Amino acid sequence: MCARIVVPEDIEKAAEFDRALAWIREHVDLPQADEFWPVRHNAVYTTAVVLWMLIIQRASPDASLEAAVKALLEAPPEFLPRNKRIATNTLSTSSGGYSTARSRLPLSAVEWFAQEVARSLIAAAPAAHGHRRVFLIDGTTLTLAPEPELRRQFPPASNQHGRGVWPIALLTVCHELSSGACLIPQIGAMYGPEAVSETALIEKNLDELPADSIVMADAGFGIFAVAWKAFARGHSFLLRMAPNRFHSLTKQATIVEQSATHTVREHVWTPSSRERKTHPDLPRDAAIRVRLHELLISDQLTLRLVTTLIDDSETLAALYEQRTHVETDLRNLKIVLDTEHIRARSVDTFQKELLASLVFYNLVTQFRAQAARLIHKSPRQMSFKRTWTTFRTFLLKPMFAAPQLCREQFARALSYATLDKLPHRPGRRSPREVYKRRPKSQHFKKRSPKPDNPPDS
Repeated sequence: MCARIVVPEDIEKAAEFDRALAWIREHVDLPQADEFWPVRHNAVYTTAVVLWMLIIQRASPDASLEAAVKALLEAPPEFLPRNKRIATNTLSTSSGGYSTARSRLPLSAVEWFAQEVARSLIAAAPAAHGHRRVFLIDGTTLTLAPEPELRRQFPPASNQHGRGVWPIALLTVCHELSSGACLIPQIGAMYGPEAVSETALIEKNLDELPADSIVMADAGFGIFAVAWKAFARGHSFLLRMAPNRFHSLTKQATIVEQSATHTVREHVWTPSSRERKTHPDLPRDAAIRVRLHELLISDQLTLRLVTTLIDDSETLAALYEQRTHVETDLRNLKIVLDTEHIRARSVDTFQKELLASLVFYNLVTQFRAQAARLIHKSPRQMSFKRTWTTFRTFLLKPMFAAPQLCREQFARALSYATLDKLPHRPGRRSPREVYKRRPKSQHFKKRSPKPDNPPDS
């Protein structure tokens, strides 16, 4: 029998598999969670095990608690504690024990896990703009289950006909441009007496960014308060501005460069009297020296940017063009991972499931980058949904199994992932459109929501 000859390409792929496997085991160190948040010595559902099961659940959004328990029995991770019930196959498949352990799990443990994965992914990727990290910030909403606790924390929308049924949570999310990694989102109420705006939530997002980052956002964030929050933390910013806000600044700005397609102005940006009323925390001497770039992209589009960066207009326009990636990333997080339909019954469980979804999203993002590197493509030339399917089908359960099994499964999964490319359609660009709402029929009896404060029994 002849021995198989290993060609250089095979050696390169084997090395890639080993690097990828080492990355997972180094940066997704679940057993470390047991050191930070220990449980009783004879427990099966330790902190590490419950975190693993949360990810299993969110990887298949339609999976039940019972399915997560059976996944634990089918492909137990290597950090599953040695326990008589495990050794004798007498661990109950009922979801009661896991449900109790999930409720007992501290939210801080899930936050730690999500931060470790995101920061490791960002550190492993090259910087997007010279030596500096670029973070795309955007806001979105999630519709939650109509449970009393969630309705109190995240009140539904209301109009002249009364209050709605579904709680609405407002999120601001940061995605690192190069790696595609998503940091922990900030969550607030969209409606009600405790409602907050996206521009108010963004302050906590900025605190999580590495030093000397670049913040990029659309016109909804193109106001002085957001720019000052970034500037005061030592970050640069590249913000699009609404035409009326932009033109009010250009009246006192100085033109430093001009052509048929672009104009660059310099200005010392200070808050208006109206902004000081809405943001009383702004310092009295708050001022930022900025550049205003006005670029004619087409007959229908003029790009208006405000920034502290000193790059030329073409460079900044090319950089800002990549801001649309955050919309695709949010779509993947909400639609592909189905975070839009988290049906938790408490605020604590909702936050845990959202963060578990975030961990899985970042793991798939890293897996997609590894597959793209093998075939010399950029990560965004790979389909997230198809890579997500490959990851959860071939790799998710055995990811923390015996090292040899894990390596073999990872090699197989990564080989399939290299086929998950997006079609090449040069010059194809679809305009953003809003579908018309269908008229609601009045022939159905409307159900009343559960009371927020049920009467005492």
